[in-house]
Amino acid sequence: MNRLPVAERREQLIEAALAVASRDGVDGTTVRAVAAEAGVSLGVVHYCFRDKDELLRAMAHAITERNTARAMAEMPEQAPVLDLIVGVLDGLWTNIRNTRGPQLLTYELTTTSLRHAELQQVGVDQYVNSWAAAEHFLEEVERVGSVTWRVPRFTVARSIIAAIDGFSLAWLVDGDADAGYAGLRLFAEHLANLAVPTPRLEVLADEPGDGTRVDGPATDRGVQDRAVPHQDGTGTDGAAVDGADHVPAEAHRLAAPNLTALA
Repeated sequence: MNRLPVAERREQLIEAALAVASRDGVDGTTVRAVAAEAGVSLGVVHYCFRDKDELLRAMAHAITERNTARAMAEMPEQAPVLDLIVGVLDGLWTNIRNTRGPQLLTYELTTTSLRHAELQQVGVDQYVNSWAAAEHFLEEVERVGSVTWRVPRFTVARSIIAAIDGFSLAWLVDGDADAGYAGLRLFAEHLANLAVPTPRLEVLADEPGDGTRVDGPATDRGVQDRAVPHQDGTGTDGAAVDGADHVPAEAHRLAAPNLTALA
């Protein structure tokens, strides 16, 4: 048996476990079966994974990660929001259709974790990872499409996973891929309607660096055209200013705003 770094050995065992589970189901995915599939001893499996629970969680994470990576690869760098969404969902649906065994396995992992308390974390991890992947997708749509969402992003992410789960499971049952895609395409249109353009800040003013007013002619020392008290208590027009003898003239100098436009 070749010696491999632990990370590489874990990947090998995950692949073996996915092969066994896709063929024999979750119940048939024993440590002994995985070891035989990978051509290693039982000790190697136990060295890389504490127990079957950890191995199943790694399998579920691998399936989610692969689905997401292949789908996100279809996202263009510039396109209308609906095209961005449809492009990713197209890639996702194509991958789902081409990997029936692993997709069926994801539902088996979920239901098995619900029936066995010691495996409960498997199902939790499945959905936490799926929601995180959906949020990453939404963040990319925001970035490329310059949009935000009418409702909280996390709520949209949960809706995406619920829709994909529903259409995928229906396809596994009836085999009608066209109907599944039609439903997913309809959901994409709904999702696009939840997107709104990101607000843009207008340039309100430039910083005047020469002592001039932003909205008028230059005045002495950049002071606005209004009464500014002298030390003798009179204004620039010679009129008395209440309390001016207590307020230094410099205290009335206006500071021009320094605004940076956000594009």
